[in-house]
Amino acid sequence: MIRRCIARLWPGVLALGPAGPALARQVVTSPAPEQVAVTIYRAADRGDGAAMDLAWLRGFALVTETRTVDIPAGEGVIRFEGVAAGMLPESALVTGLPSGVREKNLDADLLSPRSLYARGLGRPVTLRRRNPETGEAREEPAIVRASTDGGVIVQTKDGFEAADCGPLKDALSFDAVPEGLSARPTLSVATDAPQASRVTLTLSYLAWGFDWQASYVIRLRENGRKADVLAWVTLANGDPISFPDARAAVVAGKVHRAEPDGQAGARRPPDRLVYPCFTQNKRSFGMPPPGGASAPLAIVVTAQRREERLMDVPLAVTVTEEGLGDLKLYRVPMPTTIASQAQKQVALFHRGDVGVVIVHAAEIRGDRAAGRVGQRLRMGNRQADGLGVALPAGTVTVFEPHGGQPVLSGEGTLRDAAVGQDVEVMLGDAPQVQLAIEPVARDANRHDREDYAATVTNANPWPIAFEARLAAPEDDERIVEPLSAKLARKNGALLWKVTVPAQGTARLTYRLRRR
Repeated sequence: MIRRCIARLWPGVLALGPAGPALARQVVTSPAPEQVAVTIYRAADRGDGAAMDLAWLRGFALVTETRTVDIPAGEGVIRFEGVAAGMLPESALVTGLPSGVREKNLDADLLSPRSLYARGLGRPVTLRRRNPETGEAREEPAIVRASTDGGVIVQTKDGFEAADCGPLKDALSFDAVPEGLSARPTLSVATDAPQASRVTLTLSYLAWGFDWQASYVIRLRENGRKADVLAWVTLANGDPISFPDARAAVVAGKVHRAEPDGQAGARRPPDRLVYPCFTQNKRSFGMPPPGGASAPLAIVVTAQRREERLMDVPLAVTVTEEGLGDLKLYRVPMPTTIASQAQKQVALFHRGDVGVVIVHAAEIRGDRAAGRVGQRLRMGNRQADGLGVALPAGTVTVFEPHGGQPVLSGEGTLRDAAVGQDVEVMLGDAPQVQLAIEPVARDANRHDREDYAATVTNANPWPIAFEARLAAPEDDERIVEPLSAKLARKNGALLWKVTVPAQGTARLTYRLRRR
């Protein structure tokens, strides 16, 4: 008789008993690696400034594990327990076996409420519940009848009912763990060795469900021409497996990975259990309260920061940069735990006395201003400017001093920037700076040209650098000619650059002329 052992694993689900039968061949189990390295690749389809979707991480990780195992003589099976649940088994590579690998099997169907119901379809279970009128606990036999996509429906002697539905929680008790389910993801490798031996193996594989993001905090100095720049790397692990004391690294740049035809969205994590409720005994219940088995996936932040005090804290450890072909590898120099369903932040670098310029920019298109005046932060990514490091794409937060305290000035997005490249970050609108376009006196005898004046007004109590790109209206045969100043050209367009005094104005007249 199967020993019945009841243990509550999740709200609404009780799992019991031993797993399936052992394999006929000699089985050796490696419970965990002695050493592990995790290199995370950013999700290629995520925008430079887009936040990570913590419920569906689309990046990948290269996991490399070192394990010491005893190889049996003859045919055997080595079980690598604790591999990532998102492992791509076709990418797994095992080195160090005396006779190589005969076959690989990924036992990644994990023990969970959903897998229990799926494997328990049509199996007898024990339904434990309380009487909604008296609160008295009772047990009764039942059979799981629903498909996992349709909900959790059981059949009792009274008919079909929705289990675990309503304010009183139900629980299903299974006599045994269905065959094929594992408490931990496991990779099985078949071997055939001429003699028994103890060897040190290296297991490497790709796994989905990871991502990383760079974040930059820039604090402007009082003069507005220098700044402190602090960069962070946020690692995210959506896998149910943690990697303690791992050698962590991230790769900057977009690595192309081709999905098989029709498989572009096949890596989505499995849907959660759905508990449809219905009126029963003239009592109508709603969905289960938050925190039950159907609660959304939550990712816990394990390392937080306060931007306004970042520059006051010395950094003991920062990430080191290495070349990786056309990409960049950033390695954490000390072991760090990449916990399951969690994020971790590590300092990328800190640079002081970085040369910056805040520019108020706009675009003049013909007889109108195209949009509002915006703020742009510019830096030269060179050692002479205080930087000179490869900058991964990420978010940028800018603080400026006000009354001795940093005040949020704007937020923007930084694209991947190589050393020697000029960096420009859009920081949003500048409501204190306005641009107006108006026509000026025309020559009644000339209909092939029109003169306009552009006036920029600065309401700030300090001078600003302003620039505007001038271009003819789209699908127009007219060209722009400056009248009151000589303008430069940038990327094929005229560029008006001027310093606007504090609470002052600057004016430019120009002409639109037919070709």
